[in-house]
Amino acid sequence: MPNLNDTLDTILDRSVTAADPAARVPGVVATVTRADGTLYEGAAGARSVDGEVPMTTDSVFCMFSTTKAITATAALQCTEEGLLDLDAPAAEYVPEIAELQVIEGFDDEGGQRLRAPLRPITTRMLLLHTAGLGYMFFSDVYSRLTATTGEPDIIAATKKSLMTPLLFDPGTRWNYGTNMDWAGQVVEAVRGARLGEVMSERIFAPLGMTDTAFTMSPGMASRRTEVHQRLDDGSLAPTGMVLPQDPEVHMGGHGLYSTMPDYTRFLRMWLRDGEGEHGQVLRPETVAAASTNGLGELKIGMLKTSAPALSHDAEFFPGQSKSWAYSFMVNDEKAPTGRAAGSLAWAGLANLYYWIDRESDVAGIWGTQILPFADPGSVGGYLDFETAVYQQLP
Repeated sequence: MPNLNDTLDTILDRSVTAADPAARVPGVVATVTRADGTLYEGAAGARSVDGEVPMTTDSVFCMFSTTKAITATAALQCTEEGLLDLDAPAAEYVPEIAELQVIEGFDDEGGQRLRAPLRPITTRMLLLHTAGLGYMFFSDVYSRLTATTGEPDIIAATKKSLMTPLLFDPGTRWNYGTNMDWAGQVVEAVRGARLGEVMSERIFAPLGMTDTAFTMSPGMASRRTEVHQRLDDGSLAPTGMVLPQDPEVHMGGHGLYSTMPDYTRFLRMWLRDGEGEHGQVLRPETVAAASTNGLGELKIGMLKTSAPALSHDAEFFPGQSKSWAYSFMVNDEKAPTGRAAGSLAWAGLANLYYWIDRESDVAGIWGTQILPFADPGSVGGYLDFETAVYQQLP
C-alpha cells in the first residue's frame, strides 16, 4: 500500500494534469498536520498558467475568507483580557455600526426602503454571522446595490464598502457576509492599533507565521500565486487580481496573504488547545468554547450565488446538518470524507479549503487560486485529498 505522502502527491499531481480542462487546476499547495507537527506538505503545478514558475510550498496566496478565523482569534483574545464584551452592542466600540438599517426592499424609483433594526448588533453576532450582513456575490439585494447605486464592493477595502444595509434583524438567522470585517474594526477599537499589527504581535509571532500579512513584503510579493478565472470552456485565465496593498481598512473577513505552511501553524494551534510554537495564543477553555456550535437551533445551508463569475452555488456536504462556531462551520454529523462530527472548517473565495478535526487530531488545508468559488476541479481534488488522509492516517 502506498504511504500517505505518495498517495497525497498523486492527488496533487492528478489535479494539475487532469485530461479534462474543467477539472484541471494550474497549481496547488496542500498540507496535513497533527498536534505534534506537520505530516504532509506538497506542491504541484505552476503559480500561473501564463508562466513556468513552479508552484512551491512557500508560494503566497490571497487567503480570502480563511482570514476570518484569524480575526475571530484576535477578538477572542480581547475577551480573555476583559477588553471586549461579546454581548455588548458593537456600537460601544465602533459607533458607525449603529448607522446600519434593515432594508425591506426598493421603492418604484429604486430607492431603498429602510427601517431601524429591532436590536443592536453585538460582537457575538458578528462572530456567528447572525448580524444581518451579506456579500454582493451571495445576495441579490447587495448585488443590486452595487450595480445601481455605486455602492463600493468590499474588495475596495474601504469603510464606505462596509456601510451596507442589514438584510434582516440582528440575531434572527445566519447569513454569510461582512460580519468579520466589522469584528476586525471592533478589535482595532479596543486595541488602539490596526488589525494587522494586532495579529502580527499576538498571533503570528507566537505561531511563527512569518509569511502572513495584509500588505505583502517584497519577498512575499515575489512568490505570489496568480488568481485565475475559470472560463466557460473550462480553461483558465490569469486575472491579475491583487488586493489593495495600502488598504484603508484591514479587512478581517478576507484581506490576508499567506502561505499554506504558515496557515498550517494556525490550524495546529487549534489542535493544541491554543498553544503555538512560541507561546500561548488562546486559553484551552477559550478554544473549547470557540470550537462548538454557537447558533443554537439555527443551521447553515446553501450559499446561493448572485454573481456566477465569483461563486457557484455552494454547500459543504449537502443533506448533512451544519452549524457555526467562532468563526468556523461545524459539521454536526460525521462527514463522508471521514471527518469527525463536531469538526471545524471553512474556505476562501479562490478555492482554498481547510478543516480542523480536534477529535481525530488532524487538520489540513488545500490551496488553489481560482474563481469562481466551489470550482468542481478544485473541490474534487480537495475532497479526494481529505478522504485519503483519513484512509491512511498513521
